[in-house]
Amino acid sequence: MEIILLEDVANLGYKDDVVKVKNGYGLNYLIPQGKAIVATPSAKKVLAENLKQRAHKLAKIKADAEELAAKLNTVSLTIPTKANKETGAIYGSVTNIQIAEALEKAGYNVDRKIISVKETVKALGEYVAVARLHKEVAAEVKFSVVAE
Repeated sequence: MEIILLEDVANLGYKDDVVKVKNGYGLNYLIPQGKAIVATPSAKKVLAENLKQRAHKLAKIKADAEELAAKLNTVSLTIPTKANKETGAIYGSVTNIQIAEALEKAGYNVDRKIISVKETVKALGEYVAVARLHKEVAAEVKFSVVAE
């Protein structure tokens, strides 16, 4: 029997795949568990339309992410913090929260959860943070940590 998977099933396929399985496996396990539906001609048409619409939405989201990444790659932030003037060590560290706040002041609304700093920022200087805007798009944000 042919079924359409509603979620990923190990050793069988991924969500929205049309696969052939034995009748007992489909009727007794996959369909009652809500992991699949029977692949009728009308269900196949609905699946094709959903994939088409989702592809359009995903392409737009990716294009928006690429546009924002191009802008963020040119941004250079300055983050003032309390520091020891003699050694250049800062009190505490600069995290993704401060970077997100500095980006917001610069006019870019980027969620702090998608920003990561490659190294721990514990001294004055120049650093780079990475913002994962999409699963295929990342932007590098350069920032300087300066004493207040």
